[in-house]
Amino acid sequence: MKKIEAIIGPFKLEEVKEALKAIGVDGLTVTEVRGHGRQKGHKEIYRGMEYEVDLLPKIKIETVVPDARLEEVTQAVARAARTGRIGDGKIFIYDVLDAIRIRNGDTGEAAL
Repeated sequence: MKKIEAIIGPFKLEEVKEALKAIGVDGLTVTEVRGHGRQKGHKEIYRGMEYEVDLLPKIKIETVVPDARLEEVTQAVARAARTGRIGDGKIFIYDVLDAIRIRNGDTGEAAL
């Protein structure tokens, strides 16, 4: 099993959710986060003072999928989140040793 963690722009959340739903991925976790990569933030003026906004709002989407679906799911996320501009985000992939469904004790892929 693999955990897919995608950091995307907030305005792309609905498109990514719909893309995952279209390929049958039901379980996901969405978290509002702040950060920056090469984008480095920007300057804003508030009440005449200039401020450096270096941590930008982002969305982190997490899901765990069977190894066989890894490529399909990552491609769906990348297509849905891509604008072609700096700040589109990143996808990280982790190995998952096991999963346990608390309700009934299912383990492994059956728990997904």
